[in-house]
Amino acid sequence: MEERRLGPVVGLGTWNTFDDDAALAGEVVGAALAAGVRVFDSSPMYRGAEASLAAALEGRRDGTAVATKIWTGSVEEGREQFRRQLDWYGRIEIEQVHNLVAWREHLQWLERERDEGRIGRIGVTHYAASAFPELAEALRTGRFDAVQVPYNPHEREVERELLPLAAELGLPVIVMRPFGEGSLLRRAPSAAELAPLRELGVETWAQALLKWVLSDERVDLAIPATRRAERVAENAAAGGPPWLGPEERALVERLAS
Repeated sequence: MEERRLGPVVGLGTWNTFDDDAALAGEVVGAALAAGVRVFDSSPMYRGAEASLAAALEGRRDGTAVATKIWTGSVEEGREQFRRQLDWYGRIEIEQVHNLVAWREHLQWLERERDEGRIGRIGVTHYAASAFPELAEALRTGRFDAVQVPYNPHEREVERELLPLAAELGLPVIVMRPFGEGSLLRRAPSAAELAPLRELGVETWAQALLKWVLSDERVDLAIPATRRAERVAENAAAGGPPWLGPEERALVERLAS
């Protein structure tokens, strides 16, 4: 696999999870590390999640990758967010411009930080399909090293342009909302309905949804968020082969409909 690719693997998102609860973060992150998870995604938008994640990673940062974000219309405040992130993590493996906010303004100083080794890759994100044309415009500048988008059986707009464009440009794709912010988990199929996927390592509906995402060869990383330590190993188990073929992906789509 190309050196700049990330996976496909399962990481851990921190949106609406432990916020300022450092004890809960320590429990969830510990379970994630034990399950082989090595990529942790956060943002200044997620209240105290960045600080809680940093506390949870203290003493076990080696071998992990932090993917966090700059989220502000001000370059000055963006640089202050980055300063705090360096204090917490030492280095940022993937620094993303969150929701395209002031992306043109932030790129110049982020590129300098990357060139000087304090950032590994510069990424850009957005959650809304209405912003995807601008997201494509940003990617076409050739100045980003990764992109984060929502993708699941109910949100497939990225298939039209963004996933093909990322593949064309050789950009790693990080998938947010693989469970549709939990909506896809509320009505899980029965064990009998999931039975055809069992030989591919799928035991649960959450695993089926993650396998559906990661079986798209254009996807490198999925970052499901959870507050429950016992769910982390279940999610992580979906991060390796065998992958779903077209028929199995179609089955997941039918079950999600």
